[in-house]
Amino acid sequence: MLRFFPALAVAVLSLPILAGLAGTVVPAFGYLPALGGNTFSLAPFADLFSQPGLVRSCIIAFASGVLTAAISVGLVALFVAGWGQTRAFRFVEVSVSPLLAVPHAAAAFGLAFMIAPSGFLARLLSPWATGWTRPPDWLIVNDQLGLSLMAGLIVKEVPFLLLMTLAALPQVPVTASRRLAMTLGYGRVSGFLYTVWPSVYRQIRLAVFAVIAFATSVVDMAIILGPTTPASLPVRLVEWMNDPDLSARFMASAGAVLQLGVTLSALLFWLAIERIAGQMLRLCTLRGRRFRTDALARRAAFTAMALIAVIVFGGLGVLSLWSVSGLWQFPDVLPGSLSLRGWRQTIPRIGNPLWTTVTVGVAATLLSGILAIACLAREQQTGRSAGNQALFFIYLPLLVPQAGFVFGLKLLLLYAEGGATWSALVLVHLVFVLPYVFLSLSAPWRAFDRRYEAISAGLGKTAWTTFLAVRMPMLSRAILTALAVGFAVSVAQYLPTLLIGAGRLVTITTEAVALGAGGNRRVIGIYAFFQMVLPFLGFVLAALVPALLFRNRRAMKVA
Repeated sequence: MLRFFPALAVAVLSLPILAGLAGTVVPAFGYLPALGGNTFSLAPFADLFSQPGLVRSCIIAFASGVLTAAISVGLVALFVAGWGQTRAFRFVEVSVSPLLAVPHAAAAFGLAFMIAPSGFLARLLSPWATGWTRPPDWLIVNDQLGLSLMAGLIVKEVPFLLLMTLAALPQVPVTASRRLAMTLGYGRVSGFLYTVWPSVYRQIRLAVFAVIAFATSVVDMAIILGPTTPASLPVRLVEWMNDPDLSARFMASAGAVLQLGVTLSALLFWLAIERIAGQMLRLCTLRGRRFRTDALARRAAFTAMALIAVIVFGGLGVLSLWSVSGLWQFPDVLPGSLSLRGWRQTIPRIGNPLWTTVTVGVAATLLSGILAIACLAREQQTGRSAGNQALFFIYLPLLVPQAGFVFGLKLLLLYAEGGATWSALVLVHLVFVLPYVFLSLSAPWRAFDRRYEAISAGLGKTAWTTFLAVRMPMLSRAILTALAVGFAVSVAQYLPTLLIGAGRLVTITTEAVALGAGGNRRVIGIYAFFQMVLPFLGFVLAALVPALLFRNRRAMKVA
């Protein structure tokens, strides 16, 4: 039976995306009989290009992807180069890694509450350092250039790229390369960048492409932190798709095709950046530039990484404080009183979104876990590791912008009278959860010492018994951690839930983003608190269950 699971996984990852792309492209050219479009035409694109501020919206989306990736990759490269294999590196690694589990919307709200004119940072400096007794009239959040949006994306993507880099480092002779570079007189940073980083980057390249695709098409963070007049292109697509005038669906589909073009342009531009950076690195090596003095670059990288952790964790703490605050006037650093009034008013309304979030997340995560384990078991059975083609399908949901196919998938479901159903929402979440579960589990699964299985076979146990009684328990920590990552990804999904749920199936994330427009910080803090707590509980279970399972068998525990 295992031989069917790889094909099933590929179908789960590819068919919804291909069907969604078809459902996006065809209406973009005016053909959708359900809405009266019986002929192909370019009228939707004509309506799209007549929209005011469209070029600026595209530039914001394009710049968000390219600049976010450039700064994030550069910061990770400098930090790993300057501080790898040190105590400070391990400290920052432990501090930054949990940020991967924080949903994007919660991180965006936390950042906004920190850097806003009336935010916590301004309160810390007022009035003793700034003289402010009232918030300054500065447009920091929702600025026209999208700088706060890019900052929010950077603090979320740096932990992701750092963990991908850490996974790639063991496959490169880092220690030997560092020693050789130091022997030849190169600085710590330059020696790493010359000898190690090219090999590491080749392994994380698809992850960088995924960062670019996500940053150019992100919706929830763009609504919270991005500009509004005009908004980023993905935000405007959602507005057009939800327009009461059904004819706007044609223009929204054309906009989704344009979004695909923006993302593709950003990826092509990044390929050009790669070539330029590669030539510059080659030129530096040929000219013998050793850059022995790199203390400033190392300190800057360490400070930036520590600042990311402080800002995000501080923002999450401020969110939690706002959820129980009473009167909290500017420039008071702390609220004048604490109150549970907001909780009492919100709890009766949060039950339905919480139930949908948990049930959809658990279902999508369990299905992803079954598919990932079955595919890895089949790989073990045949002795053939996943090739480039399989790896492409794994990254396909991360490389294709959500707006590019979720719009079309929604139209196809409506055309097939599927509507907003719980099973449809689970299927869409499964498309995004499965890649993360597979990528999280594949490395520890392949690194498992198969001598344990040989011993079990020598004792007369069947392959199925060995699988259930030896491999699965010993890999329980890795499996549960992968499932926790998948659940966190499901909790964070905004656009698929918004479109497929059609307002009838709402989650904590969709409600939090919707409430963000109201400006009630106490209610936002409560919803964002649940966004943080749900993934946290998943990781707590992933840590506690193996600890209890191996409390008397610590020598058998596998990380």
